Amino acid sequence: SRLHEHAELYLLLSMITPVPWLERNPTYKEQQQELTTKDLSTYGFLGYPVLMASDILIYKAEYVPVGIDQVPHLELTREIARRFNHLYSEVFVIPEALLTEFPKVPGTDGRKMSKSYGNAVYLSDSSEQVTAKIRPMVTDPARVRRRDPGNPDVCPVFDLHKIFTPKVERDTIIDPGCRTAGIGCLDCKGVLLQHMLPVLRPIYDRRQELATRPEIVQEVLEDGYTRAKKVAGETLSEVKAAMEI
Repeated sequence: SRLHEHAELYLLLSMITPVPWLERNPTYKEQQQELTTKDLSTYGFLGYPVLMASDILIYKAEYVPVGIDQVPHLELTREIARRFNHLYSEVFVIPEALLTEFPKVPGTDGRKMSKSYGNAVYLSDSSEQVTAKIRPMVTDPARVRRRDPGNPDVCPVFDLHKIFTPKVERDTIIDPGCRTAGIGCLDCKGVLLQHMLPVLRPIYDRRQELATRPEIVQEVLEDGYTRAKKVAGETLSEVKAAMEI
């Protein structure tokens, strides 16, 4: 946010971005339906993907690591870049999405994990907080009783197992145990936590350590700011030269 170049590029790109491109964004439509308690009928919300585009394009990124739900945003970025390059000159790289093996992480309520939905497990959460969020997490809605067989294919807890639980254990214990009611949902979540907490705990511990040494964090931020400002400034100069402003 200290780099004014981002805001400047955002303004310039907004001048060439058709409004219908923004209105057809599936995330825009989805959040209007989901976040009914908030007034989202603002330009700031509608135009936010253009700001995201400026964040990407200003560094001429070739690949962008995103979740599957962010691919439409990246496609809009690509369209904006192509439009600018066509109208003015070949300034921007057309970035590609870089997806992981598990490109979508479910939230505790079964929807995509999002801070806006209040269903997220944070890297800043302690082991106790993570456990408190996972224990009541929704599972297969058709599995009402302990003896009912479940379907891992529609269970968000199983989606987390795919990320944290070794494949052998997942395929030989969790999947068949769910389908035959051999294990209950609480047991399933317990196994998930056995694998999930050891992965998240070192991140939490490191964060706690850095919280007591803010000078290290500030040093990293300053170094990043200096390097980012150089690249962003060069790109913005190219943009202005191409637009003759």
